[in-house]
Amino acid sequence: QVQLLESGGGLVQAGDSLRLSCAASGRSFTTYTMAWFRQSPGGEREFVAAIRWGSGNILHADSVKGRFTISRDKAKNTVSLQMNNLKPEDAAVYYCATSPVYLSSIADEYSDWGQGTQVTVSS
Repeated sequence: QVQLLESGGGLVQAGDSLRLSCAASGRSFTTYTMAWFRQSPGGEREFVAAIRWGSGNILHADSVKGRFTISRDKAKNTVSLQMNNLKPEDAAVYYCATSPVYLSSIADEYSDWGQGTQVTVSS
């Protein structure tokens, strides 16, 4: 059974940085995409970034490009999201997810999800 456990969320001020981590277990992720999505109250689940576990190829949403960076550590089986220059509009619950689809940005194509970690950004 796939397990995804997010950590690293918290309360920060605008302009600060945070690093989220997702510990993944339960299968080989070599042919899978790992991604971060976020969801704010009353909003839809929004794609943030994705990485292909095997190749390391990445995709970032335009809204975070240049500020956020996704990476993976094969030895530790973790996926991270480095978030710099945070803005109040980045506040949301951030979720880690996996999909067999190559670098998908569509939430419905992800079959496994973590419980999420809260990021709050004060202005």
